[in-house]
Amino acid sequence: MIKRLFLFMSLMLFLLGCSVDVSALPPASGGQQEGIDVSQWQGNIDFEQVAAAGIRVVYIRSSMGSGYVDPYFEQNYQRARAAGLQVGFYHYVTARTGSQARYQAQFFVNTVRGKEFECRLAMDFEDLIGLSSEEANQIGLSFIQAVEKFSGKGAVVYSDTSNASSVFGGALTAYPLWAAEYGVSEPSSSVNWSAWAGWQYSDQGQIPGISGFVDRDVFTDAMFLESSGQVRPVDKPKPSSHTVVYRVKPGNTLWGIAHLYRVSVSAIAEENHIANPNLIYPGEKLRIPVKDDGTEADDYYYTVRSGDTLSGIAAKYRTTVSKLVSMNHIANPNLIYPGQRIRIPG
Repeated sequence: MIKRLFLFMSLMLFLLGCSVDVSALPPASGGQQEGIDVSQWQGNIDFEQVAAAGIRVVYIRSSMGSGYVDPYFEQNYQRARAAGLQVGFYHYVTARTGSQARYQAQFFVNTVRGKEFECRLAMDFEDLIGLSSEEANQIGLSFIQAVEKFSGKGAVVYSDTSNASSVFGGALTAYPLWAAEYGVSEPSSSVNWSAWAGWQYSDQGQIPGISGFVDRDVFTDAMFLESSGQVRPVDKPKPSSHTVVYRVKPGNTLWGIAHLYRVSVSAIAEENHIANPNLIYPGEKLRIPVKDDGTEADDYYYTVRSGDTLSGIAAKYRTTVSKLVSMNHIANPNLIYPGQRIRIPG
C-alpha cells in the first residue's frame, strides 16, 4: 500500500512537472534572432546604432487600411537596408468585408513593390470591433490569401495571444504565428497554433538609436522567406480583368457606379453601348469591366444600425464625416436611419 501510494505521488509530481512545460507555447524549429518592429511612432531612427546593439531583424509598418502609407516607411526601409538589417513589412488591416480585405492586400503589396526584404509579409489585424469570430477569420483569411496571391511571397499572422486563442483559428492556423504577449517568460499555449514563429515580448523596449519605447521581438527561421538568402522584390503581376453584372438601384448614377468599381464612365458606357451616360434606369443590368482584384460593389457599403452616428462610422473606418456626406449626398449629417446603406471609401 505504501509502495503504491509512493508510486501514485511520484506520478502526480511528474504530471505536475509536465504541466508547467505544457503551459508554454514552443518556438518553431530553427535558429532565433533578436528583432524590433517600428512605425511612425518611433520617429527618426539611427539604424546603425540599432544594428550595433545586436538587433538583426526589423519589421517596418508600410501601410494601414486602403490608402494610408506610414510617413516613415520609406525612410525606415532605406536606413534599415543601409545598416545591413534583415527587413520585413506589416500592414494594419481595417477591413470589414472579404472584398475590402482583398483590396487592402493589393494596396499593401503595391506599397512594398520594388523593395527587397527577407521576412514574410505580416498581417496585423487588431481592429476587431463589431466583428464576430467567424467574420474576423473570414476577413483575415481573405487578406492573407490575397497577399500571397498578389505578391508571390509567404505571409504571417500577427496577433496577441488572447485573440489567437479566442478569435483566430481554423484555416488561419496554416500560416505562421507572430504572437504578442508581454510580461511572461514564454508565450501561452492557449492559442490555436502549435508553435510561434515570432514573439513580440515587450512594447517598452529601449534600444540605442531609438528615442522612447519600441517593440522587442524574437524571430525564428519560420518568419523568413524560403529564398531569404537571395532577396528579390515583389514582382509586378500580370494585369487581368473580368466582367461583373451590376443591377442599377434607385438613385444610382453611372459616375457613382464607375467610382465604386474603380473604372471609367466611358468604359462602362462602351461595354453596354450606352448613348447617354446621364440616363440609366433602376433594375437595368450593366456589365462592368473590372480589374481582377476581387473588388465587388456591395462590399463597400455599411448598413446603419440603431444608435449609429455618422461621426462614429467615420471613425470606425478611418475616414471623415465630410467625405461620407459628399460620397453619399447626405443633406443632414445628424440624420441617418437604421437600414440606410452608407458608402465607405475604399
